[in-house]
Amino acid sequence: MPKIARELKALEVAKLVKPGLHMVGTVAGLGLGVGASGSRSWILRTMIGSKRCDVGLGSYPEITLAKAHERARLAKDSIRNGVDPIAQRRSKSATVQWTFERCANAFIAAHEPSWKNPKHGQQWRNTLATYANTVFGSLHVRDVGKAQVLQAIEPYWSTKTETMSRLRNRIELVLSWATVRGYRTGENPAAWRGNLDQVLPKPSKVTKVVSHRALEYEAMHGFMACLVAAQGSGARCLEFLIYTACRSGEARGALWSEIDLEKAVWRIPADRMKADREHRIPLCAPALKLLRSMPTFADTDLVFPSANNKPLSDMTLTATLRRMKVDAVPHGFRATFATWAQERTPYPFDVRERALAHAVGSKTTEAYERGDQFDKRTKLMADWAAFIGTAPAQGKNVVKLRGAA
Repeated sequence: MPKIARELKALEVAKLVKPGLHMVGTVAGLGLGVGASGSRSWILRTMIGSKRCDVGLGSYPEITLAKAHERARLAKDSIRNGVDPIAQRRSKSATVQWTFERCANAFIAAHEPSWKNPKHGQQWRNTLATYANTVFGSLHVRDVGKAQVLQAIEPYWSTKTETMSRLRNRIELVLSWATVRGYRTGENPAAWRGNLDQVLPKPSKVTKVVSHRALEYEAMHGFMACLVAAQGSGARCLEFLIYTACRSGEARGALWSEIDLEKAVWRIPADRMKADREHRIPLCAPALKLLRSMPTFADTDLVFPSANNKPLSDMTLTATLRRMKVDAVPHGFRATFATWAQERTPYPFDVRERALAHAVGSKTTEAYERGDQFDKRTKLMADWAAFIGTAPAQGKNVVKLRGAA
């Protein structure tokens, strides 16, 4: 009988990233398996008859620590009653509801070991979860048609062309896999040639959109006063985004395990950053106050979870702005910050750019200048917080729009 390891808490489990099987305690044999690509899933290592077996209990963080405990106990009860959960699962596989999301996860699991870059698996998951699963992830894969595919990619085709082109290809591959497996029939609705190329312009022909609607920085105090008073997780996430000048996806995906309240720093791992490198963000006093006011939940490590314990959608933040009758987009606040820093502060270019997690100089320069200007950025973000929290001069509190880079 396997020994029971020291009982780990939810936050400790969230920090398990080293490849291997990590025992989490409470139930003998229950562990979190971490793959080379960073994927994580629950495993119950136990005896079935005279054979040691690993029983899969679901992926993490979709299955929380508490749910994993429950599943492990149920599996052990079944085994004691003579039921083999592995064989039982195989017998039920024929009747599994093969939704698009399930097919996508199965496709990734099948191909991930052959991908040279271990980050590809997480990139696939992130792209599909953000754009495809929110539209048709719960649909049976046989019911995914051209209308659903276009609903996912067409709204962003002109603004996120490269991302949408990759998404279309990934959807096509998942649907092809499902067809070969026998879960759907007919033509592939995500195919490009002779299909979507008839309704969408070629990626190379799309005019690059380089601006986002944003507020004038003089209007920020009045806006922030309204935002702080607004209710809802979207408002709190948007407030955090503004205090940190981060991207929407970075704020919406923020995890408690990434944040050190004592040291006032938020470390975003490389796999969540556009530039594929870790980014440290100094947390100003209002950001720390906001974080300390946020509730934590046993079922998720997310700072701003949705009702189903998944990251908020970008549309949630946009809807918050619409309810406030502000004609701007979340990403535009980065431009507001950049314009303020350029026009109203003495901070040098590289400090301002690093605050936005932009690359500074050539790759050679980056290789030699490894510092991230954290101390200077700490002062910059404190000045930004003070500015947006200060009453504007008379006549400067009118909300305006500007082109944002």
